[in-house]
Amino acid sequence: MSSSETTTASGPGDDAAGDAFHSTLHSLRVWDSPLPGFDTAAVPAEPVALFREWFVQAARAGQPEPHTMSLATVDGEGRPDVRTLMLHDVDARGWHFASHATSAKGVQLAARPEAALGFYWPSVGRQVRVRGGVTACGPEESRADLAVRSRGALAAALTGRQSEVLGSVEELVRASEAAWERAGSEPDAPAPTWTRYVLAPSEVEFFQGDASRRHTRLRYRRAVDGSWGRELLWP
Repeated sequence: MSSSETTTASGPGDDAAGDAFHSTLHSLRVWDSPLPGFDTAAVPAEPVALFREWFVQAARAGQPEPHTMSLATVDGEGRPDVRTLMLHDVDARGWHFASHATSAKGVQLAARPEAALGFYWPSVGRQVRVRGGVTACGPEESRADLAVRSRGALAAALTGRQSEVLGSVEELVRASEAAWERAGSEPDAPAPTWTRYVLAPSEVEFFQGDASRRHTRLRYRRAVDGSWGRELLWP
């Protein structure tokens, strides 16, 4: 088969769109404003305290939605999968988030309960990466998670069927309208598949960007006895 047969046909505007993409991509810069320092000799003994400190600093620096994070899992064929969702809490147990147990992420976590999280806060040039085992919380804690959220969050949970194939936009509109109505009239309506998860960290890395590209990377690693060791990484 010739190359002309395997190449997708291009439309008349493709070259212009490609030029605009590349010129825009190569014009972008990062960290044009002053960045905070990172004294790795003065960090706490465990990572949760440092994460909370960095989170508050990012929010106060004007970082939009600092509670958004990437969640990476692995499917049944060993292929990585990633999506963006919201952080619900961080405590001694770990990093909390929630989803439907029947969603793609829920199915993947049930089969292989390990995951990685990624936070990026460009306003302060910081990243946090977390890896560890994931536990699904019980029905009572999962219901409580949904109970403190907004009507829209409850409506989305009641709509359900996350990650399933959608027949049409009209089908989604009908299901969503019904879910919003129920969420308004029944604020404690159960969403049986809604599940709160906790990622118990085995590794947590804190990355502080530097305009000179001498980035600072500090990794916490949990030992067998539960204590935390710390080490610097080359950028």
